[in-house]
This record gives sequence, C-alpha cells and structure tokens, in this order.
Amino acid sequence: MCPKGCLCSHSGGLNVSCSNANLKEIPRDLPPETVLLYLDSNQITSIPNEIFKDLHQLRVLNLSKNGIEFIDEHAFKGVAETLQTLDLSDNRIQSVHKNAFNNLKARARIANNPWHCDCTLQQVLRSMASNHETANNVICKTSVLDEHAGRPFLNAANDADLCNLPKKTTDYAMLVTMFGWFTMVISYVVYYVRQNQEDARRHLEYLKSLPSRQKKPDEADDISTVV
Repeated sequence: MCPKGCLCSHSGGLNVSCSNANLKEIPRDLPPETVLLYLDSNQITSIPNEIFKDLHQLRVLNLSKNGIEFIDEHAFKGVAETLQTLDLSDNRIQSVHKNAFNNLKARARIANNPWHCDCTLQQVLRSMASNHETANNVICKTSVLDEHAGRPFLNAANDADLCNLPKKTTDYAMLVTMFGWFTMVISYVVYYVRQNQEDARRHLEYLKSLPSRQKKPDEADDISTVV
C-alpha cells in the first residue's frame, strides 16, 4: 500500500512521492520495492536508525527542504550500497556522526545546511564517494577555526588539517604553562638571591655601626710589663 499522503506510481520501478505532504517524520510503512522516494518539502527533523533498512531496491532518496537536524549513526543502513542519489540539501544539519555515511556509494547533495566544520565533518566527507564535489559545496556556517566561518569547507580543509587542531592546541597550552612555571621559578630565585644580598648588606652595616671595644687600663699595664 502507498503511505498516507503519498502518491505511488510505476516507472522503471516503484516511485513513491511524499513531497509537500506535511510529514513530520519519515513514514515507517514504505513499500519494500520502492526505487525512488521523494520526501522533500516536509517538516521532517530527524533520520532515525535503520529507517530505510527494508528498501533494498532504493536508488534515489530526496529529503531536501525539510528541517532535518539529526541523522543517527545507522540511518542509511541497508541502502548505503544501492543508493545512487541522496539529497539532504536545504536542511538544518550542523553535524553528523562520523559513521553516518559509511559505505555510502550515492552522490550526495548536502549544500545549504549550517555546517559546523570540524574534524568529524572532515572524516565524514573523506568517507564519501563523491568526496571532492560534496566538500566543495559545503559552506562552513561555524568552524573550530573562526577564520574558516563563511568559507567553503574544501578551502578550510586545504588550509589546515582539522583533526590535528586539538593536539596542536593542547601542545601550545602545555608550552605556555611550562613557560609560565619556568618564569615564576626564575623570578623567585632572583628575588631570593637579592633578598639575601640585602639582608647581608644590612647585617654588615649593623656590624660596622657597633662601637669599637676600648682597652682597659690594667690590660695595657700587663702588656707593658711583659715587654
């Protein structure tokens, strides 16, 4: 049966069109023989795990122009090998699990999403078949590097390996911390030496200020007698 609100037709396989059907989630009663599935222009916000696992003949999947924010790790399990076209453009996707597109052979359209460019996105795009073309259409809404915001992801990835940034940042912070401790130790040693020098100077001045010992008359007479 055709899902409620959708239109089904046969043209080179079963074509299921659920465009503009006011759907808030992906139908779970999709016919297993579906080849082309159009779910664009709805109000879908997420793609759950294994939602398409029974659609072994699915070649085209259009989920553009929704409000998709979340894509579960195994969302495309069962169709990753057969899918030829995947359209996720014009949604609200900022990030996905690094394994979300594993084994995906489809040409993916993921432009016009508020992507956050970081190591995970770099790993995701590298795992996709149409890596270069897909990455070139991704614009960084935000990024781990502020200077990459508003730029194509491909340019950002060419400028810096986003997966090495945390380590570099940690190393830099460690160096700054060590330098701070070293500076503090040196300052303490210098202060300690100067303080000791000042104390020694004061003690010497104190000794100099003491009155000289006067000889007693009887000590003088003893000395004269001995001579």
